[in-house]
Amino acid sequence: MYYVYIIKSKKDKMLYTGSTNDLKKRLELHNEGKVFSTKNRIPLELIYYEAYKVEKDARMREKNLKLRANAFRQLKLRIKLSLQD
Repeated sequence: MYYVYIIKSKKDKMLYTGSTNDLKKRLELHNEGKVFSTKNRIPLELIYYEAYKVEKDARMREKNLKLRANAFRQLKLRIKLSLQD
């Protein structure tokens, strides 16, 4: 399986969107400070993920969330309670 995920920094409350084929390992890498884009934002918590059978589908969804503000805004509305502290 391939995953698109959203993690939230407990430090500054910022959100990060990514994709991977090993969600547990990727979250560990983020929290160990081994991912450049989030290393200054640890600790991080998993807020949301979607699973896909095909990697290309996951990558397209990740790109859509990152490039289209409306898609990301709609997703945030769906997970509004999960985003609260």
